[in-house]
Amino acid sequence: MAGDYYEILGVSRDADKEEIKRAYRRLARKYHPDVNKESGAEERFKEINRAYEVLSEPEMRARYDRFGEAGVGSGAGAGFQDFGDFGGFADIFESFFSGFSGGMGQQTRRRGGPVRGDDLRLDLTLDFREAVFGGEKEIRISHLETCITCTGSGAKPGTRPRTCPTCSGSGQVRRATRTPFGSFTQVSVCPTCNGNGQVIEEKCEVCGGSGQKQEAKKLKITIPAGVDNGTRLRVSSEGDAGLRAGPPGDLYVYLFVNDDSEFQRDGINILSEVKISYLQAVLGDRIEVNTVDGPVEVTIAPGTQPNTVITLENRGVPRLGNPVSRGDHLITVLIEIPTKINAEERELLEKLAKIRGDRLSKGGGIEGFLGGLFRG
Repeated sequence: MAGDYYEILGVSRDADKEEIKRAYRRLARKYHPDVNKESGAEERFKEINRAYEVLSEPEMRARYDRFGEAGVGSGAGAGFQDFGDFGGFADIFESFFSGFSGGMGQQTRRRGGPVRGDDLRLDLTLDFREAVFGGEKEIRISHLETCITCTGSGAKPGTRPRTCPTCSGSGQVRRATRTPFGSFTQVSVCPTCNGNGQVIEEKCEVCGGSGQKQEAKKLKITIPAGVDNGTRLRVSSEGDAGLRAGPPGDLYVYLFVNDDSEFQRDGINILSEVKISYLQAVLGDRIEVNTVDGPVEVTIAPGTQPNTVITLENRGVPRLGNPVSRGDHLITVLIEIPTKINAEERELLEKLAKIRGDRLSKGGGIEGFLGGLFRG
């Protein structure tokens, strides 16, 4: 065994048991011979297995910390007892997607029997209005489906897998080793069947003995009204097919919403702005504004001040899970004050200034006078 066990798992020497277990699961999923066919992957997998076997057992870890490899010999076993909480050594891939699904997919199974397939993740981008109102969406996925030729067995039609003669179907081999510290049992993956417990003598020509085929597929999914960035949808049984005709995993669709040029979202409320002229602000008006439901007429009250917020009730985002309940649409009023006016406009504004008793020189000219209209 070359290399430090802590370095092999990529953890520090003061790592706790859960950190070591997480590191092992991540690396084992990556280098397991069933999924990684690269040269050296199997040897790397054995190193990872050995490192976890030692570091997961407190007494063996203590001996290793004190004496190194000599302290644990060539096979200090018993570490595999820790795998019971996720179904055993060969079942590690049934928790493949637990990192993003909060632990989904962990199953136990009889070795050599059907295995639940992996869950899959798809990121889907929606337009702003699609997220608000929902609807049907067509997606494309690529996933593993059970080979219909061999019905998932991996064996040529007319034949069937047989129990591995090396491990008698257990998927593991044990070897007793005597060391200066006593007799220990080393448990490792069966080299003949790679932990499957079965051997296929004549492989299915369609799937090459895997029992699965990669297939592209179109799906129509329903987007609920009111979804937002990070909303996760579960599509049952559309993940990868399981090994040996096991049940399929699920497809998890993560939603991301494009920004809109006109609207912003604040929870279940929608925010937007509308610009009006200073005359509309002074005199009042009825104007048309855009909402996600279409144009709506609103009233601008006389004397409306800058940054006034107009509330359109029940014009916001439907509440997720309760689409009949909606937020509000909040419209901020912006007032445009002209930087240039013609002679006729200036004359009229000067008359207005005299009527109000304002002195233009104190207010910085006509523009200052206009600004004063919104302060008083």
